[in-house]
Amino acid sequence: MIICHCMGITNHQITAAVDWMRAADPDTVITPGKIYRALGKRADCGGCMPLFLDTMRNCASLGPATTTPSSQTIPNLKTGAPHEWRPQSHRLSERSTAV
Repeated sequence: MIICHCMGITNHQITAAVDWMRAADPDTVITPGKIYRALGKRADCGGCMPLFLDTMRNCASLGPATTTPSSQTIPNLKTGAPHEWRPQSHRLSERSTAV
């Protein structure tokens, strides 16, 4: 199906560009601008953008690589630490003035 009549871009070309970018770099953020550049084209009138974005979002490989971080790397701020993981003496009023 033709998505962009001005540039002649089809849904298959958008899907192929997303797949190609995801295979080249699993962590890249895929945007419509990057897809246009990958296809060697640029947006003209913008009338296709809603359909272009829907087609892009329906690609199976659009999302980033799914890696789950370990629990040690991300602190759980809701379980304690009233100082938000900063050192206890982060305020001048809490620092000792004894010399």
